[in-house]
Amino acid sequence: MLVLLLVSIIMMFAAFTSAYIVRREEGNWLEFDLPSVLLVNTIVIILSSIFMQWAYVSAKRDNLNSVKLGLVLTIVAGCAFLVGQWEGWGQLVQDKVFFGGSTANPSGSFLYVLTGVHAFHLITGLVFLIIVVISALKYKVHSKNLTRIELCTIYWHFLGALWIYLYVFLILNH
Repeated sequence: MLVLLLVSIIMMFAAFTSAYIVRREEGNWLEFDLPSVLLVNTIVIILSSIFMQWAYVSAKRDNLNSVKLGLVLTIVAGCAFLVGQWEGWGQLVQDKVFFGGSTANPSGSFLYVLTGVHAFHLITGLVFLIIVVISALKYKVHSKNLTRIELCTIYWHFLGALWIYLYVFLILNH
């Protein structure tokens, strides 16, 4: 099931980034600087993956305190990423780059969609993380019961890799 979810997300972002390239070549494309917080968010999401991996390895070793701490740090980093996205969107608004309306341009709209849909998937990852934290608090995440944390780890690393792809794509194609 997780593989199907990941493949569908890959296909969705492949369609978005392909449409971005095609639309950009049609002209009427507003040039603007990407919000600087996107680089900070890239570092934050890499750190969150490190925390998630630490929690997973700790679960394999039955180090339950490290599991809990790693998961909580992953959640904190995930929330920091979302705050950073919000800040980035605020910076876009200050720069008069809008998602829609009479003064909107497709270049801004694409940026909002790419970052917004990723943020949505990150929120779903946070929900899964909270479920795993609750399980860890009940001592249900350990070396003999890794399924929850394993699936969550795969999804979280996928979101990190997807963000790095999006960031590099935007840097190269903006």
